[in-house]
Amino acid sequence: MRKWKAILGISSGIILLIIAISFQFDTPEPEPAPESTTDLKTTPEPKQEKLTVKAEADVIMPTKVSRPGCEETDSCYVPSEISIKKGDEIVWLNADVAFHSVTSGVYGEPTDLFDSGHLDPNEKFSFTFNESGVFDYFCTLHPWMDGQVIVE
Repeated sequence: MRKWKAILGISSGIILLIIAISFQFDTPEPEPAPESTTDLKTTPEPKQEKLTVKAEADVIMPTKVSRPGCEETDSCYVPSEISIKKGDEIVWLNADVAFHSVTSGVYGEPTDLFDSGHLDPNEKFSFTFNESGVFDYFCTLHPWMDGQVIVE
């Protein structure tokens, strides 16, 4: 009997030791946030300023427009419609990983005013509009891609 009491006492001690050690490794609770004061911010946040730098292109072919769907949000060419003055130049940038083109006219009925040919990713194409009018353009590789230049 004495032997069982000793084993029970040792077992109880080991269990208590394990419990004590496990509490020691618990993650501490986070300290409560300090109470608010009338001065909520001590450090001013940096001001966000809009840059007025001319973009590297007037019209961009963004990523993933080689897949159908951009026509639903009118975002195959961004912007899809642009107004300029007679004599202005438009620069298109292929920012996609796929080949694209900028061809005057509509898909299936191109005109001979301008044609970029196939533009590699990050390649640009520019054209100067010397006549007033409304000029449609499209991508010969992706028929859902179209845009318009309005020359005043």
